[in-house]
Amino acid sequence: MDIKEKMHNTELYLPGNEELMKEQLGYLDRLYDFNMTRPTELEKRKAMLKEMFAEIGEGCYIEPPFHANFGGKHVHFGKNIYANFNLTLVDDTHIYVGDYTMFGPNVTVATAGHPVLPELRKEGYQYNASITIGKNCWIGAGAIILPGITIGDNVVIGAGSIVTKDIPSNVVAVGNPCKVLREVNEHDKKYYFKNRMISNDFLD
Repeated sequence: MDIKEKMHNTELYLPGNEELMKEQLGYLDRLYDFNMTRPTELEKRKAMLKEMFAEIGEGCYIEPPFHANFGGKHVHFGKNIYANFNLTLVDDTHIYVGDYTMFGPNVTVATAGHPVLPELRKEGYQYNASITIGKNCWIGAGAIILPGITIGDNVVIGAGSIVTKDIPSNVVAVGNPCKVLREVNEHDKKYYFKNRMISNDFLD
């Protein structure tokens, strides 16, 4: 099994491999260029993301600065995804994000991990596990999603949460470790924030 296969199969490997690092630096140079774009260069940013990502649908917007270990090379975005400042995608293996999902500022999605055993960690070994985030999710500010996690559709992850286990669809989940607080329910059809009612203008 070569190093590329190990990267995407949850096997231990050494990320300091010379050829791998050379390839990675090329992607990081392109990411640097993206982060140096001006706020008015929206079309340029859009074109660059299509080049940088494995897949990216229409209507996606990422607010620089954006950080990614492989510059988005292993990131698969659906359509109409929004990411606020300082999104970090540790994309040493694949990250899948569904349509209409939103990321608050300072969110980290990390596919990479290191062995607990000190002897292996001392040698620099790493493993990666892909992450899947469903459609129409809202990942709150400062949330951290750990390797191998799957989050369902229509999920709200509360600000500052650390997601250590899979989260089912149609729930609000919060905390460290992140746990399901409740299902999305009838109350949410009437109120958008505390006692603030949703106007009929917004309802079908």
